[in-house]
Amino acid sequence: MKKILNLFIALLTLLGTARAQEPLRLSLQESVTYALQHRPSLQATRNQQRIAEAQVGEIRAMGLPQINAAVEVGNNFILQKTLIDPGSFGGPPSELDPFVITPEQLASGQPITLAPTYSTPEPQPGEGGLQAITFVQPYTGNAAITGSQLLFDGSYLIGLKAAKTYTELSRKTTGQSEIEVAEQVSKAYYSVLVNSERMELLNQNLVRLDTLLYQTGVMFENGVAEKLDVDRLRVQLNNLQVERQKAQRLMQLSESLLKFQMGLDQNQPLLLTDELAEIEVDMNKVNPQGFSYSNRIEFSLLETQRDLAELDLRNKKSGYLPKLYLNARYGYSGVGSSLSDVLEVHAGSSNTTNRNWFDFGYVGAQLQVPIFDGLRKHYQVQQAKIALENTKLGFETLRQRIDLELAQASTELTNALDVLASQKDNLALAGEIARVAKIKFQEGVGTNLEVVSAETDLREAQTNYYAAMYDALIAKVNLDKATGTLLTK
Repeated sequence: MKKILNLFIALLTLLGTARAQEPLRLSLQESVTYALQHRPSLQATRNQQRIAEAQVGEIRAMGLPQINAAVEVGNNFILQKTLIDPGSFGGPPSELDPFVITPEQLASGQPITLAPTYSTPEPQPGEGGLQAITFVQPYTGNAAITGSQLLFDGSYLIGLKAAKTYTELSRKTTGQSEIEVAEQVSKAYYSVLVNSERMELLNQNLVRLDTLLYQTGVMFENGVAEKLDVDRLRVQLNNLQVERQKAQRLMQLSESLLKFQMGLDQNQPLLLTDELAEIEVDMNKVNPQGFSYSNRIEFSLLETQRDLAELDLRNKKSGYLPKLYLNARYGYSGVGSSLSDVLEVHAGSSNTTNRNWFDFGYVGAQLQVPIFDGLRKHYQVQQAKIALENTKLGFETLRQRIDLELAQASTELTNALDVLASQKDNLALAGEIARVAKIKFQEGVGTNLEVVSAETDLREAQTNYYAAMYDALIAKVNLDKATGTLLTK
């Protein structure tokens, strides 16, 4: 029973592993879509876009009411003092004169009437003049709530518009990153397709050359061919096997690059569903008509940067405008000779006799008018004007660069297609020559050297053909990017 259970667990594990290693089938478009969703660097760019959106809320919050509360208790371990003139309060303080009740008055049983008298004492040496007194208690407390509301600030209003424009810039930057990811994935995808086709052709060549070597070996045993013919073919076969091993490594490397560009786990098997024969080149793009610069994300980005520069200039100029605030505060302040006195709060109308916490309140408007700042804003406006001018100058430079990229991409694709057509004809010719040389050798009217030479030319033609095909596909991607049609949503 235990053996059956272990076998069942092993079978489940095997099935789970097989299911986990099932190849992921993707077309080029699906690969690009996967990369747009899983590429870590692109996710980081989108996070920056979300940060920009959060910054808009942060700027908007500056125009909303700002309310704060604070509580403070402290010890005035050195009491602050001030000097006063006793004369300013009606002269020196008077003292109660002493009085005496006699035994006779007490024994008379009559009411005793006291008539207190006061007198001003003579100043002692060192007294007189200013006296140091304090109005501060050893312990104080404060509890208050404050609020402020921005009523008018030109910079704030322009800042709101700039924040929205900055969010748009961040969104377009994300779009530019997505286009770059689509370009990288497309080139890596085409590289895998070309290497896959080349690997398949190398395997066919190995089968054909191995068959030819076997047939030549039989001919040698029958005395029809020489040992030198067999050795030449064996050398060709060995070289072709080494070439296939190198191609396999390049194939693995190209697949790893594609997985990296997609943000896919390197251990996940991948199966490409597109075929090279299905890829077509739109010849209208070679000489694009009616091209609009706005198709390019770079042009749109520069437009947004120009809008930001204009808003920055307006923001600098708004520094000359006044600012208006509404402020209010309400709270309590307490005093006491000890910490316990302060913490034992007595406040309100019912505690007027021993009250130690007193409330206060304030409401008012504050107007700040800039008068002179040493021409700081003047120079800031000058800098903003120059920055705006440079942004506008960038449009002409960008147009020239886009025109150059279009011309370069169109020329590269045209040349690549011409080379591809030529290499395709060469491949067909080399294949026919190799076929005829093999037949002639087998019929005894040709030499083995002709066969080896034809096979070498055929492999070279194959290598040149697939190199030309890869160049044409890369040129197609570059032209799609130049025309702004590489990634359309």
